Order: sequence, then structure tokens, then C-alpha cells
Amino acid sequence: MSHTGRPGEPEPRPGATGPAHRPAATPQGAPAPAASGWSGWGTTDPAGAGAAPDPAAGGPDGPRGPGGDGPGGDGPDGTAREGRPAWLLPVAIGVGVLVVVGVVVGVLATRGGSDGDAPAPAASTVLVPPPTPGVEPATRTATSAFASVLPTTVLQYALESSQDDAEWVAAGALEAYTETFTDGDGGTLTVRAAQLETAQEATALLERLTAALPPTAPDTGAPTSTASAEDDAADQLPSTGDVMVAGAAVGTFTVVDAGDGTGIAVWQNGTAVFQLTAPLDDVVDAYAAYGL
Repeated sequence: MSHTGRPGEPEPRPGATGPAHRPAATPQGAPAPAASGWSGWGTTDPAGAGAAPDPAAGGPDGPRGPGGDGPGGDGPDGTAREGRPAWLLPVAIGVGVLVVVGVVVGVLATRGGSDGDAPAPAASTVLVPPPTPGVEPATRTATSAFASVLPTTVLQYALESSQDDAEWVAAGALEAYTETFTDGDGGTLTVRAAQLETAQEATALLERLTAALPPTAPDTGAPTSTASAEDDAADQLPSTGDVMVAGAAVGTFTVVDAGDGTGIAVWQNGTAVFQLTAPLDDVVDAYAAYGL
């Protein structure tokens, strides 16, 4: 089979279709050839051979570019080219920023915890129930109305004995008692209680008792096994104030350090007067727990 092509062209291989050559590349620096009807594979330019491309057309699919309605830009329905929604890219960027911020915060929080900078837990208040006696209280022999309201237990102390107080009866009390309480382990508490006829007489007795209290605790200079507890109790003393019943003042109280490891509390409640002597670290709580 003879080759009828132009001189210098290579003979085509058997079975090949279409032209045996590709358009030559434009030399570097030389202007591109004008558009023509020849596309390299026999395609005809629908606009006519030699027609210049329309910049607004952008291609056979219609105009392209931002704001256009074709595939090259955002259309009137808010979609980007190739069908992608216009809001997708800003949302993706925002999600990425949130992820990065979350990672940074997590790392900083972890480092803060390892450095011991974590906030301390809130303090909580634990309510400890008051102590109760380990022994049964004795039976009080007096049966008057005043004697029947006197307590038989005070904190861990239980009534051990009760007898008439002749000294306070001689001082004008209608009735008076000296009572001893024990904790069953060597600790004791003593209460003197008197019922007078009028509140004025009760006030006069209280004033005499208060005047007889030691003004200050002497410094013995000898530490004891309970020095720490006694020092804490002594810091609260002397203590004075009103005795309140149902929101009304019915007398006054005074609590002092006796200087011998004990404390003394004296107070008035209407026509009744009391004097309580207890270990120094118990005296304030015992006065509050007595209840009269």
C-alpha cells in the first residue's frame, strides 16, 4: 500500500485511525496560533474557523466567574461551582478552628493539673454529734418541781450523786442542790443549783458568785498532757454575755479559767442560779449543754 501523504511525513502504522501526528507545541516566547477549526483530532469549531473566543462565554457550558449563573461561579440558588453549597467552606473552617481551640484548652488544663494548680475542693462542714455518757445516771432523791427539771446527763457526764446545798439555802434560796456527775473514767463535773423567790434575789446571789471568781488563771509553767486542749479552751475565756430564752434576756453568764485545769461557769435564769465546774476543755460546752 503506497503512502500518499505529504513528502517527509512518516508512514502510518497499520490499524491506526486519525492523524499520525499531534500539533506542534508553541515555541517558548512565540505567540499562540489563532483559533481555527482544526482541534487536532478533526473537531470543527462550532463558531466557525478562525473565530476568536468570547471571554464572557468562558467555554461551551456558558459564562464562568464569580456571580455568574454558569458552572464557574455562584448561581442564584447559592450553590458554588460543581454543585457545592456556598456556605460549606466557611462552616468547615469554623469547625476546624473550634477543634484546634478545644485541643489547646485540653492541653493547658492537663498541664495545669500536673503542676498542682487545680482548684482545691470546697471545704465541707462535718457535724459531730455531742458525746453521751457511758454509764447510767443515778436517781435524784429530790422531787420538787425545780429538782425535776434539772438534767441528769451533761455531755458524757451522768449524775452520780445529789444532795441539799445548805450554804445556798442559808444565803436565801428556797431550795438548792450540789450534784456530782461522772464520765465513768475518772472525769467529774459539779453543779450547784438554787431556786430563789424573786429574780432580784437571784441577781444578788449571782453577783456574789461572780465577784468570787478568779480574775485570771495563774501561770504554773508546768506543761501537762492536756496542755494543748486546755490552751485552746483558755483562749475563749473569760467569756460573758446574756442568757437568752425564747429571744428574751433572762440573766447573764460568766465563764472563767480557774487556773487548776478546770473552768467555772456561773449564770442566772430568771429566779434560778447555777454554778458549774468542769475540766477546762469541757466547761464551755458543758455550760451550753446544761440547758437551764
